[in-house]
Amino acid sequence: MKLLQIAELPSHSASTVRIPIQGAALCAGFPSPADDFLEGSLELPRWLAPNPPATFAWNISGDSMRGAGIFDRDLAVADRSLKPSNGSVVVAIVDGTMSLKRLVIEGNVARLAFDNPDLPAFAVEDLIEGEIWGVVRFSIRWHVARAGLVR
Repeated sequence: MKLLQIAELPSHSASTVRIPIQGAALCAGFPSPADDFLEGSLELPRWLAPNPPATFAWNISGDSMRGAGIFDRDLAVADRSLKPSNGSVVVAIVDGTMSLKRLVIEGNVARLAFDNPDLPAFAVEDLIEGEIWGVVRFSIRWHVARAGLVR
């Protein structure tokens, strides 16, 4: 069996799909106002995105999900067709703003929590408006310095 390098994978074939990248960064912390727009697309093997029409990529802003291994400037890929369950990392609409949280279900109470012990969890029913938008399938992390970006 021969493993293919990323550059060797066929583009625009049945084995790859294009996933839209949302231009507004997904808040991994307290929500902040931002306009939704598409920044481009990400080409992925179909096995990473089995339901392309329901799959979206988001740039991450903030470090409140570091316990989940998701950090500032990572890319999270969410699937709207997946059913969230206890412990899922989800994209949630919190008071009208998209945000990244951990879904914690304790008994009959669902909470959206940060994966950072210094930040509080809050009950979904305590929100003015809260909705689970999708479930994070995976994230992509940079392990080398990116040209032109200064921390």
